[in-house]
Amino acid sequence: MARGCIVWLTRLQSNCETAMQQHRQHARVRLRLPVRLRWVAPLGQQSEVCETRNVSRGGLLVECKERHGEGFPLWVTFPFDASAPEGQPEVLARVVRARHVEMNGASGEEIALHFEGIPKQSNASNGHRQAGAAHFTDGRSVALPIRVRPRHILWFEEAMTVEVSADRVRFVSNREYPVGEALLVTFVSPDTKPWPGSGEMLARIVNVEKLPHSSSLVVTLMRLTD
Repeated sequence: MARGCIVWLTRLQSNCETAMQQHRQHARVRLRLPVRLRWVAPLGQQSEVCETRNVSRGGLLVECKERHGEGFPLWVTFPFDASAPEGQPEVLARVVRARHVEMNGASGEEIALHFEGIPKQSNASNGHRQAGAAHFTDGRSVALPIRVRPRHILWFEEAMTVEVSADRVRFVSNREYPVGEALLVTFVSPDTKPWPGSGEMLARIVNVEKLPHSSSLVVTLMRLTD
């Protein structure tokens, strides 16, 4: 019986230590710093510079003017430096809570954001994987603004990448693209583009996955060279 009590106490202590560690990792700190939110609107990308109320390892509590409903995806630059050039790191986050507040006598929104992780591409995506397509394992996680369009359509979609490599790109899209379709890709910032060349570059869709907890898709493009 004594041995059983010791085992029980050891497990209890381990569980408490784990819980305390998790609490420390996600403990919120009151901090007011500028943060830029970017999102995809029907007519293109929009952005707003807001201010945090508190921050944690897993997310932010932000005061802003624009209204974003629960579950809405946002690209977050934190902390944001308005004097720095483009190309500041951005991460994907999702609104988990939103409420109306008064800010300096004006109406505003207080939104809680949770940083999202994009899963690596795998065979068990959703059955839209092209036969013979290679795994996308050499990419690095980076958010870059890009513009993509089919060759026969003049209007492009503004999107954000989640991974890039020397010959592939994964980006989040609100449009449906079929696997095998060719797209013209333009990297908005020439200083951060991962592919050589200028202007629009031709790439082919090799995989389409559903973004977890969202109606958006993650599209994988393979660069086509002459």
